[in-house]
Amino acid sequence: MSRAVRDLIREGGLPAVEARLLLAASLGVDRAWLLAHPDDPLDDACSARARELFRRRRAGEPVAYIVGAREFYGLPLEITPAVLIPRPETELLVDLALRHAAGGARRALDLGTGSGAIAVALARSAPALEVWAAEASPAALAVACRNAARHAPQVHIVQSDWFASLGAERFDLIVSNPPYVAAGDPHLEQGDVRFEPRSALVGGADGLDCIRRIVGEARDHLAAGGGSPSSTATIRPHGAGRSWPSMATPTYRACRTWPVLRA
Repeated sequence: MSRAVRDLIREGGLPAVEARLLLAASLGVDRAWLLAHPDDPLDDACSARARELFRRRRAGEPVAYIVGAREFYGLPLEITPAVLIPRPETELLVDLALRHAAGGARRALDLGTGSGAIAVALARSAPALEVWAAEASPAALAVACRNAARHAPQVHIVQSDWFASLGAERFDLIVSNPPYVAAGDPHLEQGDVRFEPRSALVGGADGLDCIRRIVGEARDHLAAGGGSPSSTATIRPHGAGRSWPSMATPTYRACRTWPVLRA
């Protein structure tokens, strides 16, 4: 039995905005089409496809994984369960990086690029900036390569465990959105986070292992006397608002919620 668009959305058991997004994905149309055709009938096959997507969302699976996409910095990106879903607040890191780049930075590195969101956004927003992206996970790296090919093919993408495969490369600007959640944190079993890769979330027993490593090694890859007034590494974990403990290194200082290194 056919169902009208509006009826299928109402019966989905989801917030209307999510139901529309999932229905649009199942039909291969945009949400504007749904709004313009609320009474159009959908055949059984179309209805069944939509109901399956609704079921997955009701079970907690993130919308971005179901539809395979998420917008970041105005760019539609491919997203799979191999990568962390880009957060809107991570766009603040791109804003901060672009302010540093405007000071004369020529080369930038995105560490742990995941989907490539930050690197691609930087490359699109600052075409004169030579952008590199490093990622340890082969599955995540493949997603980053596809997003870069679509939006910013000039990005240099390297498989690397943080700085390990970067040799003597140096950069005026290093950005990272690393794992920061402590192993065993109860939030890992709640909401969308349950479906995201643990390697993109967990930073050791206290959550700071990756940050310590980046802080400890970044100076060897910052271009002293580079194009910017002072070469900079900016780290912003994906949980905004966390209070940062002091770290036993003179190269670390708090800048709002961001640790910033200067060569």
